[in-house]
Amino acid sequence: MKVEIKVPSAGESVTEATVAQILKESGSAVSKEEEILELETDKVNQVLYAPEAGTLQLTVSLNDVVKPGQVIGHVDTEGGAAPPPPEEKKEEGPPPPEAKKEAAPPPAQEKKETGGARISPEESIKKAPPPAPTPPPAAPKIEGQKRERMSGLRRTIAKRLVEVKNNTAMLTTFNEVDMSEILEIRAREKEAFLKKHDVKLGFMSFFVKACKAALHEFPDVNAFVEGEEIVYNSGCHIGISVSTPKGLMVPVLKNAEKLTFAGIEKEIQAFAKKAREGSISIDDLQGGTFTITNGGVFGSMLSTPILNPPQSAILGMHNIVKRAVVIDDKIVIRPMMYLALSYDHRIIDGKEAVSFLVRVKEMLEKPERLMLGETDV
Repeated sequence: MKVEIKVPSAGESVTEATVAQILKESGSAVSKEEEILELETDKVNQVLYAPEAGTLQLTVSLNDVVKPGQVIGHVDTEGGAAPPPPEEKKEEGPPPPEAKKEAAPPPAQEKKETGGARISPEESIKKAPPPAPTPPPAAPKIEGQKRERMSGLRRTIAKRLVEVKNNTAMLTTFNEVDMSEILEIRAREKEAFLKKHDVKLGFMSFFVKACKAALHEFPDVNAFVEGEEIVYNSGCHIGISVSTPKGLMVPVLKNAEKLTFAGIEKEIQAFAKKAREGSISIDDLQGGTFTITNGGVFGSMLSTPILNPPQSAILGMHNIVKRAVVIDDKIVIRPMMYLALSYDHRIIDGKEAVSFLVRVKEMLEKPERLMLGETDV
């Protein structure tokens, strides 16, 4: 019996995939649930498994583009591994006839001047054909270069970055936040938090909580433009940018407003593990309404994060640096972080964007407000 192998559906937004790696060659024996090939979409890679044990026959090759539901091969459950195809024998025919050597044409005879007139050296130079032009030297070969095919994920990232630039009115507003109280809470509670929840208390849970509160207060920041309409989201589905060897991915904390500090940290930890293993699913990446990206983990002091379409805003976190600031007319040293909010000016006015970022700053500088009703910390 031949069991078909089909390309699985990977969500409404994924219309095609590329064969990124063939793990089992066509004609080889496979066991049930054995990995046979890897598909690459514009969001994530996906491994396909043998539906049954038998002999694998694939009808696709490396780098082929396939579509969801397409049959790309089958497993024959009634036979062993198929032998490799025999080499094609070339038909031997009579040897090609030897080309007859054509006699070289006789040299052209010089045309003699009539009348026996003698030609002067100047006239001889005028009658001679012009010399052939010297061909330009060949371009030198450049050493130290190599070419690699862009991954589907990298191609999609590049395409979306250009689309954001061309299709939105993106602006960025900046502010800074004093991280003193958050650092104090983490230092005081980190051991008890880890012991109770088996996960570390990081910075991201504070930022998710602060953004969740501000998004409810400024709903336009949690909306997006679709044609001539504005689509408002009732839930806060916050994407967290994760850097992977294959490129940037943004898994989404669904209904972040319902998550506790521990719940946020556990989901982020799970996303990081999936990113390292390359097992982030399409569902993990869909449905975001707002994004947080942290360039500070790489040492970034300040940046202008780019929108994650179709979302209308993204918050950029940066490095924490001790700086001299003035508080109550006194110069003090505080751990400060620059914040950046990039937003689509078609839907979010400057006043709204600045007010949203100020609200996030206020919540982070008085984090006890974020903990009201929480039992985590």
